[in-house]
This record gives sequence, C-alpha cells and structure tokens, in this order.
Amino acid sequence: MSLVPQQIRTSLETAYPLSAEQIAFYQQNRYIKLKNVLDPETLQYFNDVVGQKVAALNSVKTAVTERDTYGKAFLQLMNLWREDEQIKAFVFSKRFGKIATELMQTEGVRIYHDQALFKEPGGGITPWHADQYYWPLETDKTITAWIPLQETPPQMGPLEFCAGSHQITEGRELAIGDESEQMMQQRLRVTDYPHVIEAFDAGEISFHSGWLFHRAGANTTEKMRKVMTIIYMDKNMRLKKPENKNQQLDWDVWCPGAEIGEIINTPINPVIY
Repeated sequence: MSLVPQQIRTSLETAYPLSAEQIAFYQQNRYIKLKNVLDPETLQYFNDVVGQKVAALNSVKTAVTERDTYGKAFLQLMNLWREDEQIKAFVFSKRFGKIATELMQTEGVRIYHDQALFKEPGGGITPWHADQYYWPLETDKTITAWIPLQETPPQMGPLEFCAGSHQITEGRELAIGDESEQMMQQRLRVTDYPHVIEAFDAGEISFHSGWLFHRAGANTTEKMRKVMTIIYMDKNMRLKKPENKNQQLDWDVWCPGAEIGEIINTPINPVIY
C-alpha cells in the first residue's frame, strides 16, 4: 500500500497537456518552463517529504563560508527514490515522464538518476556548466526536470538558462567550478543566445537538455531553496565509452552492469514512460 495519499498519486499520474508550440520552443531553445505542473497540495507534500529526507541523510557539517565554490552551491543527495517509497512515487511520476518524452520527441524515457539540490541560506552561485560532460551517454537525447519545491524568487537562486546554447561545443570539456563559470561567462557574453533569468512560481518547473549551458545565482534569503531534479534519457539510450574520469564514475554508479554500445537497461535505470 502506497504511503502517498490517493489525491497526490493521482496528480502525479495525470497527463500535463503540452502544445505543439511548447514542444517547438523546447526543440529550438532546449529548455522550457512550465507553469502549474504541481498543484499546491502536491508541492507542499513533497516539500515536506524531500526536505525531511535530505535533513536525515545530509552529512555535510562544514559551514557554507568554509566550502569551495561547488560546495557552496548546494547540498546534493542522489537517487533518493531508492531511499524512500514516497520519493519514488514522485520520481517515477508518469506526468513528468510524459512531458520529458514529448519534449525530446522519443518513444519513452528511462531514469538516469535523481538528485536533490538544496541551496542553503547564504549558499553561493551554481557556476555555468553543461550536465552531459558527466554522462557516458551515446546521444543528446537527455533531459533534466528541475522541480522547485516552493516559489523561487530571483533572490533564492532559480535556475538560469542560456537559450539555444546546446549548439556551442566550446566549454563542453569543463567540469562545474570556477573555471567553467569564468570561461563560459565570457564565451556566452559574445553570442546572441539569450541569458534567461526568471523567478519560478509555486508549481512551475523547467526542463533542459544535457548540453544546454545553465547556472543559478546565490541564495541571499533566509530560507532553504529546495529543489528536486530528475534526469531522464531516451529509453533506447546506449552507453558510450567514457571520455573522462567523471563519465567513468557515472557509469560505475548510475549504470552499473551496463555494457558499452548496448542499451542501458539496468535495475536502477527503469523505463518511466
């Protein structure tokens, strides 16, 4: 018997209608923000559930001011779906999975992994980066749902996008950090790709592709910025030979047992939709 109330489960399984214009917008810009994906009750429920789980599992004791840039950016806990049945219902939501599938124009999606990204009061910037630097995946049919668990004003550090920057190859070799922030800040400044910085309303979430450059500002408020993310890949995604040590690590941790050149069909990479 699921611990999640029936009303909440229903909201996670009900389809969210996407227009042809929204799909075309994503295909061109490789990001999109969608309003009212989560109703107030579902949002508050998982604000509480995910918040409690992060508090229980977080092992970081160092003060924010004493950490490096990456450490200041957020508290990061991964694959919470394997730790909590309620969070599993959230991560396995067909509502989210269908959106991801339709935006990418694939036959379906698998989970790559999830991660909670909690930016503490006083937390620093999240530097410019492209996620797929870390992923040993054969194609760019990847997408991340960025799901704030509360209203997220500019002062709290919402996700920012460089629209259309998936076309830029320079900087793809950079891990997230001071170098990626400095280099991509300069590189993106001299392009025509818009830098999109907007608040997220309560219940609004975004989706962005693996090679889209994005960042987030600091959290200058006194409240925790609670965000849950779900990384999806084409259900027919194949593993590629790792090109850096981070991709090798990701293979070992997030695709254990997968073989190079084969579809990533492991017990922790289930088809969601």
